[in-house]
Amino acid sequence: MCKGLASLPSSCLEKAKGMRVKLSHLAETHHRLKVQDGRALQDLETLLNHKSGLHVFRGFLRSEFSEENLEFWLACEDYGVSRSNLQKTKASSIYSQFINPDAPKEVNLDAETREALLSVMDSPCADTFKEAQQKIYNLMAKDSFPRFLRSHQCIEAIKAF
Repeated sequence: MCKGLASLPSSCLEKAKGMRVKLSHLAETHHRLKVQDGRALQDLETLLNHKSGLHVFRGFLRSEFSEENLEFWLACEDYGVSRSNLQKTKASSIYSQFINPDAPKEVNLDAETREALLSVMDSPCADTFKEAQQKIYNLMAKDSFPRFLRSHQCIEAIKAF
């Protein structure tokens, strides 16, 4: 009945071998990307540096009415790479948006950190918000991120990968 692969012309066998190599390469690439994406959902730092992960996390925070933490963290990232001639303007904007007790998107910082920031607003430097940014990062890592990992949004994101 079946004569096996030996009965096929050699050109067909060569094409089949080439296709097998290409398919195995695609499978390896897909697996590697899936592992990277899985890590993105297990590690806040990686998630924040992953465009689609950041988008899903922002949606989760918005649903919990705590998006201001992420917005503050992102504003600090932007501030850290801004030109020195723009720092005073950006620092003032960040302070009025997130730090000031009457701020529309006030983040949860202790009084000592707020006072320290207020005292340097006249002459901000590249590291002005580093400590406050780290505190908000830690808050997200210990509070929001674990809830995100258990959320419907995270489960849907994992399924999409």
